[in-house]
Formats: sequence, C-alpha cells, structure tokens
Amino acid sequence: MTSKAKYVLDNAAEQTSARFAALPSLYDPGTIRHLEQLGVGAGWRCLEIGGGGGSIAAWLCDRVGPTGQVLATDVDTRFLERLRRPNLEVRRHDIASDPLPRRAFNLVHLRLVLMHLPQRDEVLERLAGVLRPGGWLLAEEFDSLSMPPDPSVNPAETLLKSDLAMREVMAARGVDLRYGRFLPARLQALGLADVDGEGRVPLWRGRAAGGALLRANFEQLRDAILATGRLTAEEFERDLARLDDEGFMRPSSVMWAAWGRRSRPSVSRRTRH
Repeated sequence: MTSKAKYVLDNAAEQTSARFAALPSLYDPGTIRHLEQLGVGAGWRCLEIGGGGGSIAAWLCDRVGPTGQVLATDVDTRFLERLRRPNLEVRRHDIASDPLPRRAFNLVHLRLVLMHLPQRDEVLERLAGVLRPGGWLLAEEFDSLSMPPDPSVNPAETLLKSDLAMREVMAARGVDLRYGRFLPARLQALGLADVDGEGRVPLWRGRAAGGALLRANFEQLRDAILATGRLTAEEFERDLARLDDEGFMRPSSVMWAAWGRRSRPSVSRRTRH
C-alpha cells in the first residue's frame, strides 16, 4: 500500500489478522491456479507487491525453489516478517514512490492493492517496466459495483446497510470500487502481450470466510460507517449478528485477474552478401 494516501484498512488494526485469514481461504486457490498457468517455476525471480499476510509470497518461495528468489513488499511488513524462507526478501516499500530495479523480474503479482492507490494507473505502468523480457504481470482487483447482492433476483441474497455504508466510506477515501473490471484494458494499453483475464465470484457465507471478511472490515470501519448516517448503531449490530447466521449469503465482489507478458525483443537476421 502507499503511505502517501493512507490505506483505508490499515494493517495495524486489530482486525487485520482475521482479514488475512479470510482472504487466502477465499482467493488463494484462484491466484495459485493463475500462477501455475503462467508457468511460475524453479529459478524465477518474483515480486509480490502488498504482500499482506504472506500466503502467496510463501507459495512462490516454495514454487521457485532454492535457485529462485521472491521479493515481498508492503508499507507495513509486520505479517510478512513472520515468514522464514531462505529465498525470501521482505522489504518495507511504498510502490507509489519508492524505486524498483527495471527489467529484473520474471513475475510481478499484486492483489487488492491498486484500487486503494490514487496513482493506480501510473503504478501499473511502473510495474510493467520491472518485468524481464518474457516476464508476466498478474494483477487482481475487486469490482464491487457490477454484481451487488440483489434479493429481488435471488431472495437468499442479503443486502446489508453496513455494506452500502462501507462502500460509501471507501469511495469517499479514494478507493476505486470498480477498478478490477478495467485491468485487462489497462494491461493491453501498456503494450503487454498475451493479455487475458477472468472474474471470480465465490459466495460470502455467514459463519465462514466471507462473513469473517465482512466482519473484520465492518468492525475496523465502524465509526466511519456510522458517521455516514445510513444506519443506526442498533442496525449495525444487527448486521454483525447476521454474519454469524449460516443462512446469510451474498455474492463476493468480482475478483478480476488480468495478466500480460513483456514481449521478448525480436532478433533481426543480417542478410549475407
């Protein structure tokens, strides 16, 4: 995340551990599938931006083996520092302003970082510049607006006032709640090759990882949510209670993954005379 524009869901909050437990359960299987399809393997040099709880950094370390290297960065590295891997470097780093070596990595991956950054497009361009020829950029971001819970479509889906208020809070603080949907076009505009993408929508259920993620976010932003005036403190507590109900369900925000590759330079053939 960037220190210039404070991250809405600061890693220093007591709810962070719960969020970092829920996110891998919901989204690591899809991320790992994409990484495998991109061919991440022994000897690769990988950059994990906004490494958070470190689950993907740890997977990458195991995947690239002793001949590879993983650089995992965040502006708050307290969770990453718990990882013990001989091929892992953890660096406190602001991706919006701190330098990175150019054309140094076979893979750059980030998840749920760009939507929080006011300089998101510029950061994406910088990350494309640190790829080696043939290297891959994999970016994953939410689109939280295209598929909201809608009880009129599916009566089992639950729309919470706290959820609507949280979106208002995040948008007011500069979060682009739809950025994931733009990723494939952004990578294509940067001139990357073999650009493609996919949207994933798991269910968020009560008494499961999705409900735990919502609870962590609601509790961390409690004061700001109530300050919107969209709901009372009593309604907020009722929403929290709904997250403990196994019957609660709503579609996840769409997790868009987009990937593209830096082209290898063409080799010109000299004409013999």
